[in-house]
Amino acid sequence: MLLAIALAPFFVPTPSNGQSSAKRPPASRQASTALTPPRVISQDEPRLTPAVDSESGLHSLQPAPSVTVATPAPAAKPWTWQEEATWVANILLAIFGYVGIMMARSLLKKIERQTAFGEAAAEAATSTAHAALLNARSFILSERPWLLITVEPSRSAENTFTILATNRGRTPARITSTVEDAIIALDEKLLPSTPEYPREEPAASAVPIILVPGESTTIKSFCRDEVKALCDSEERFRRIGTWEEKLYLYGRVVYSDLISPSDDQVHETNWCCWYIHGRQNSGLVIAGPHEYNSHT
Repeated sequence: MLLAIALAPFFVPTPSNGQSSAKRPPASRQASTALTPPRVISQDEPRLTPAVDSESGLHSLQPAPSVTVATPAPAAKPWTWQEEATWVANILLAIFGYVGIMMARSLLKKIERQTAFGEAAAEAATSTAHAALLNARSFILSERPWLLITVEPSRSAENTFTILATNRGRTPARITSTVEDAIIALDEKLLPSTPEYPREEPAASAVPIILVPGESTTIKSFCRDEVKALCDSEERFRRIGTWEEKLYLYGRVVYSDLISPSDDQVHETNWCCWYIHGRQNSGLVIAGPHEYNSHT
């Protein structure tokens, strides 16, 4: 109502072409209008705005566009000093954690590179050590003593033979024990696959024999008269004389050297000979399978 009263002069038409203005409303109407209580316009109700007609020149009221006022957001609660300190501590922890992760990542990369270098160096060292070990073994094998067995006829007695062990190596050899035996068989192919001796352990020499390179020593002597002692009957002795059966002498020499490690110092030489019995003369030659003439 107050808005209508305030805008009342705009509703009065203005005189045009010398004509008088419109009549004012009666006083009673004005009085009644003045006595009417004002009406409060809420925000949801449309408001009236004055408008002027272009043809008649009269003023009129039109509803104004409604305006909605949003409820203001509540004010943010201020932080306490404990919350501010916690926020700053979290930021610092995040920064320190990121820096620590980057440093740890860099350290792990360096450790990985060092590990790769260490593995390569270890492989190279292993290869070098293996090559050095092979060279050392080759040197030891080339410098170690080697005992070889030979047979020579005796110069002092007829039909007597001497079995000799000769050091063909480059360092001295020490003979620690020897063992020997004899066997009668139809052929060397019928001999046992491995040499068999009457005693399990070789007999140790009373005094170890040391042979320098090129030196020889007698292992066994054998003559024609010993053949009958090895035969259990005259028939077997006759069969040996006619070569229907063969007499084999075999044995083993155990020796050691002074340049090899303790676990590689002991070596063996196996030997085997075939005794050839003739009517007047006899012979003794190296024979037998590989197992009876092996070297270690």
